Amino acid sequence: MEKKELKDLSKKDVENQVIDVLKTIYDPEIPVNIYDLGLIYFVHVDDEFNVRIEMTLTSPNCPVAESLPNEVEAKVGGLWSVKTSKVEIVWDPPWGKEMMSEEAMLELGFM
Repeated sequence: MEKKELKDLSKKDVENQVIDVLKTIYDPEIPVNIYDLGLIYFVHVDDEFNVRIEMTLTSPNCPVAESLPNEVEAKVGGLWSVKTSKVEIVWDPPWGKEMMSEEAMLELGFM
């Protein structure tokens, strides 16, 4: 995307920037980014460009349960277009393989 001023951005522009950043974050045990892995359930950008992300983990006992949400919050919050970022971990619906993108399924040999 071309360089824009904050006043020229739409919520959709910011959402797309957030998704691009989410695609750079990987679960350390699985060679697929967390967005394609299906761990991101919801990205909400409000009118002031505050971002709220609902995400899950592959299991409640995930070894990165403490660090991964903090990494997501920090990287999203580091975007020039984002005022604040907040990550909420949710467990409903529970994560399953069917939530992965086709690309992720291919990468992991499920297709």
